[in-house]
Amino acid sequence: MRYFDESVRVYVPGRNNPKVVCIGGGHGLSAMLRGLKRHTRNITAIVTVADDGGGSGMLREDLGMPPPGDIRNCILALANTEPTMEKLLNYRFCEGSLCGQSFGNLFLAAMNGISDTFDEAVNRMGEVLAITGRVLPVTNQDVHLEAEFENGSRVLGESKIFYHKKENDCRITQVRLVPEHPQALPESLEAIADADMIVMGPGSLYTSIIPNFLVDGIAEAVAASPACKVLVMNIMTQEGETEGYTGADHVRALLRHGGPNIIDVCVANSTPVPEDVSDAYRVEDAEQLILCREEIEAMGIQVRCHPLLAMGQRARHDSAALATVLMDVLRNYAVG
Repeated sequence: MRYFDESVRVYVPGRNNPKVVCIGGGHGLSAMLRGLKRHTRNITAIVTVADDGGGSGMLREDLGMPPPGDIRNCILALANTEPTMEKLLNYRFCEGSLCGQSFGNLFLAAMNGISDTFDEAVNRMGEVLAITGRVLPVTNQDVHLEAEFENGSRVLGESKIFYHKKENDCRITQVRLVPEHPQALPESLEAIADADMIVMGPGSLYTSIIPNFLVDGIAEAVAASPACKVLVMNIMTQEGETEGYTGADHVRALLRHGGPNIIDVCVANSTPVPEDVSDAYRVEDAEQLILCREEIEAMGIQVRCHPLLAMGQRARHDSAALATVLMDVLRNYAVG
């Protein structure tokens, strides 16, 4: 099932085509997908649908559809389109009632209008854009995210969690979906069961990664899968969500919500973030993530550290470098 030619670093038809399932949401997931599609065509992105802010939140409220933003970003990351089409789908209106809205969101909303289910709309948009792999909403049901904090307070709505945490200045202890126990798409569970590698993150811990594991069947399917299960650590902590968290804290939070046996390997960045970039994050009460490697390994999880930082004004993963490391992790896991 797992087969690699050690001399080949990128996807070659008929030789290297591992089945990779990516679970998450946000910009981190879409950036990772851009790198992975150079290594395999068997990619399934399982994406959270708990977002209720921004343009996605507006369409969700106006049209009664799941939020399209994270899914749109993943579709575009896997798309094989001309530059003009990519610019069109990323275009945001600057005035009028559509101000701030993405054309790609509207495209997906229109697809939803002519489809029987949201996942069918996502699949149709993927076909139009000839994407590498496929994108699946983690559930078709209308769900909202609720967070509970150390002081016992709660807030409902993904977009409100940031502000509530800043006002209360205490950690998130638990998140849940409302209504609880929505059903996962059967295709997601099948992809997880058949995967060679399952990748979680990078992305917002409580609002992009964990919500997927609160959908019925996802955590159980990941735990039961024989695949190599990888958590990609964020480079920085996140304001309004994980201030003061270590890498070990991230792992504990994911295991607390998803249960045991869902992580085999943690992949983390080893490159120091430049001081000028760090300064911008300090204003946001964010800092470079401290891994606490020994604590993670004490949980029975392997740790792989590599230079993964992309050059720029923000601390982002280098998508090509991350994809190469993930393929190396899978190769070593398969051989081992």
